[in-house]
Amino acid sequence: MTDRSTTATTRPLDDFETVVWDLDGTLVRLLVDWDVVTGDVAAVFEAAGVDADGYDLWGMLDLADESDLRDDVEAVIGDHERTGAERSERLPHADFVGRFDAEGVCSLNAERACRTALDVHGLASHVDAVVGRDSVATRKPDPAPLLETLDRLGAEPDEAVFVGDSVRDEEAARRAGVAFRYVDEDRETEGTLSE
Repeated sequence: MTDRSTTATTRPLDDFETVVWDLDGTLVRLLVDWDVVTGDVAAVFEAAGVDADGYDLWGMLDLADESDLRDDVEAVIGDHERTGAERSERLPHADFVGRFDAEGVCSLNAERACRTALDVHGLASHVDAVVGRDSVATRKPDPAPLLETLDRLGAEPDEAVFVGDSVRDEEAARRAGVAFRYVDEDRETEGTLSE
C-alpha cells in the first residue's frame, strides 16, 4: 500500500462523524506488567530452544512468526492482557465514546482483551468495530488494522479521525490517510468536544 500523506488535524472531534479510538492509554489503562509479560514470552522461546536474547516484546512477536511460535506467544500475551483488561482503569476519553455516528477501536492489544475492557467499562454497546493485534495479519504502525476498522465501520479514510496516544498510532493514521489527534490534545481542549 502506498503511504498517503496527512497531518494531524486541528479540527475538533465533534466535526467528525466517525472516530476510531486506540484502547490502552486512550480509553482505558490495562493493568499489565509488561516486564513480566516479556519474561513469560521469553520463557516460551527458551522452552522451544529458540534464542530470543536481546529482543523486546515486539521483536519477539516477529520472531514468533519466524519460529512458528505465534500461537503460543499470543496465548501468553493474551492471558496477561485479558487479566489487565478485567482490572483496567477507565480514562477520561471513555466519557466521549457513544457521541459519534460510527465508532471503532483499533489497538495493539488482542481483540478479546479490547472487548473485555470495553465490556468492563460499559462502552461495548457504543463501539461498532474492534480490530486488535490478532484481528489482521499486521499491526500498527502498518495502516492495515486502521483501514480494516474503517472498512468494518463502512467509512472512508478521509471521513474519520483516529485518536491515540503513541507515535505508532500517529504513523498508522498518516500511512492510512486518516486524520489523527493525540488524546492529550483533546484533554487540553475539551471545550471542542461535543457535550
